[in-house]
Amino acid sequence: MNETNGRGARVVVDAPLDGRRRVTIDGRDVGVAVEPDEVVRMMRRAGLPEDGIALDDPEVVEWHGGGPDAWLDAPPR
Repeated sequence: MNETNGRGARVVVDAPLDGRRRVTIDGRDVGVAVEPDEVVRMMRRAGLPEDGIALDDPEVVEWHGGGPDAWLDAPPR
């Protein structure tokens, strides 16, 4: 929860699992991302203003299990 507005970040990115990270925006599950660019696309589709899309801003994005640079490789098929 951020301290300026009493609410948590609008975007939550779960810890990596098999190279994927679950993404929720405003409490709604919006899908699974395998790279930071996918998180940005999800944020745009959800209508976040362009100036509000900052993956490194903890008031906007809450990262679990590592930040925007922490992605695990997907297992071989």
